[in-house]
Amino acid sequence: MEDGIRYTRGGWRGFAARHRDVLVDVALAMAVLVCSLPPALVGIGAPASWVSAPRWFAVLTAVVAALSMLVRRRTAWPPLVAAVICLAVTGEFLPLTLAAYSMTAHATVRRWERVAAAAAVAYLAISVLARAPLHLLWADAIRAVALVYLPAMIGTWVRGYHTMQAELWLREERAASDERRRLAGELHDTVTHAVTVMVLHAGVIRDSEDRTEVVSLARIIEDKGVRALSELRELLTVVRRGDIPAAAKGVDAIPQLVDDCVATGLRVDLRLDADTLSREAGHACYRIVQEGLNNVRKHAPSSEVRVVCETRGEVTRVSVINGETGDEPRPAGIIFESAGPGYGLEGLKERVALMGGLLAWAPTEEGGFVLTARIPRTRELGYPPPVGRRGPVGSAAGSR
Repeated sequence: MEDGIRYTRGGWRGFAARHRDVLVDVALAMAVLVCSLPPALVGIGAPASWVSAPRWFAVLTAVVAALSMLVRRRTAWPPLVAAVICLAVTGEFLPLTLAAYSMTAHATVRRWERVAAAAAVAYLAISVLARAPLHLLWADAIRAVALVYLPAMIGTWVRGYHTMQAELWLREERAASDERRRLAGELHDTVTHAVTVMVLHAGVIRDSEDRTEVVSLARIIEDKGVRALSELRELLTVVRRGDIPAAAKGVDAIPQLVDDCVATGLRVDLRLDADTLSREAGHACYRIVQEGLNNVRKHAPSSEVRVVCETRGEVTRVSVINGETGDEPRPAGIIFESAGPGYGLEGLKERVALMGGLLAWAPTEEGGFVLTARIPRTRELGYPPPVGRRGPVGSAAGSR
């Protein structure tokens, strides 16, 4: 029975959350009806000195004013007109106050100042016509401002607050999305190379009968796995700071990267002439060469590859170019699948762009493929700052 009660309460909370705006409008309509109907029925509060309306008409104006609250979020004129008529017939100001607030809180009019001023003047005129002594005009003017114009001003403040909160939430979501994409790119760059080498060596081990070769390749696989785990730990340690790992590899690690590829059977020609680069620039060069060689291993393992990394002035040029794919097959049973968009070349493109550089790739006329980049020698990465909370404090849709 207790579980059933909890389920019922949860269902009501869910219903209230999904239909919050409707429930608020219905509650306001009931409040208007409760406040306007008694004066309409008994005739108290109505400005009878200048207008006399049948009781049924007074009740009708009260009901229409209440129903107009149900459309206050979409349009301003039905609530405003109904509220002015209800004020003239019953003397009740609440519908006009709510209508003035709603037209600005939900931005249903363009020039709210003029509309609010006209509504306040209408309130003042009805109040003056309902009373003979004019010495109370100042009091009626104060009430017109307090009950009509001031609620409209409060509505603009509420609207601005919710709009600001919604924009803040969107900015935080955009920053969180950028951070997730950066993390995905870092994970891709860290893991793909090691796993690719491990898979290739595992394929060779499966087909090899040489005990010495099997042991050697197994050690390489173990070493790659340990290095990948170490890089992952460092990455997860610093990812919240928007920095790159302290042990991030630079251009000095490119020769070892090429040697690893040569050990898997790839034919690589390296030309390296890049010194005095910033950590970020050197790491970006390493990642570009790593990604280019990984793609060659996956899609053109028998082609010849030329790797160039050289600095001229303030710009470092990095290129990985492979020739036409040969007929030599990769180890049997090994099939590489794409990691999906945004984690390989697209992720590198964003990394280079954050440094003020340019990355491009295209097939060559000879049937090969070229990956090339131009990177400033000393510029640092412009990662966004870490993100705190993820949800909105408020939104325009949730304004009352």
